[in-house]
Amino acid sequence: MTKHMGRLITGAGIATLVAGFAGYTGIEAAVDTGNLAVSASVAAKCTISDSTLAFGTYDPVVNNATTALDQVGTVDVACTKGSSAAVSLDLGTHTSGSTRRMQHGVTATEFLAYELYTTAGRTTVWNTTNTVPYTATSKAPTTLTVYGRVPSGQDVATGSYTDTVVATITF
Repeated sequence: MTKHMGRLITGAGIATLVAGFAGYTGIEAAVDTGNLAVSASVAAKCTISDSTLAFGTYDPVVNNATTALDQVGTVDVACTKGSSAAVSLDLGTHTSGSTRRMQHGVTATEFLAYELYTTAGRTTVWNTTNTVPYTATSKAPTTLTVYGRVPSGQDVATGSYTDTVVATITF
């Protein structure tokens, strides 16, 4: 029995060896590489948000008889990082020539003149010609300050006055 067991083990070993050689062709597997080009483009995109500039109370008799009413507002813009843009403000809904005006809420013939500027010194009017340049350093929103002024000495009726100015970002 020992002799038969040895032949069985030897036979199994040879069978495994033969099976291993049966899959061998004598040729090594070939390998080659190639590159996969990956690309994308990032578009310049900008947004501008609605905002408000509230002057508060204008007093033509005492406080604003000889002193202008100044106030600031903001415009929020956001652009793709590295994008350059220009922000402009139109003259508003109730303009007369190049003068911005707010209209009385009840009496359509009553107006309160005002102006919007690019700097705190209020020397350069912010409009479609005098724009504010903007270059995005990140995609995060940036707040631009609008400097407003209602000139002193206007003879206007009591009540609420409003106007709508369109802010545009061109990129």
